[in-house]
Amino acid sequence: MISRQRARLLIASMVTTFVIIRTSLYFSPDTDFNVGAYNVHHLFTGILLMTPCGIASVLCGSETRATGVATVGFGVGLSLALDEWVYLIVTDGSNASYLLPVSFIGGSLMVGAGCLYVLLLCWLGKQKTTDSLR
Repeated sequence: MISRQRARLLIASMVTTFVIIRTSLYFSPDTDFNVGAYNVHHLFTGILLMTPCGIASVLCGSETRATGVATVGFGVGLSLALDEWVYLIVTDGSNASYLLPVSFIGGSLMVGAGCLYVLLLCWLGKQKTTDSLR
């Protein structure tokens, strides 16, 4: 059974993260997260968040606070990863190109596609439940 509450948390965390990261980088495009000599892209950070949160969300199963936190963490990580993934594919990877329309549109489309997929799964889950009641 698909949890509507978890679906809402997932969509909200994905969209909110995308809006926050894009807004902050619009106002400060040369902001980099460096660990020593290494520049850490938000693709890497997103995958680091998605892994433990996604596993916890799947394994916890029942509606608990921990499941909600794991779902939000997964949504944040997924949004970061999808946005950076498109940016690295469609641009030269420079800080200036992050502000290009193609990067923003691509990130918006990928995060939007992720949200639509969540909605589709909720709808299909609702249809399956309705069909089994007949």
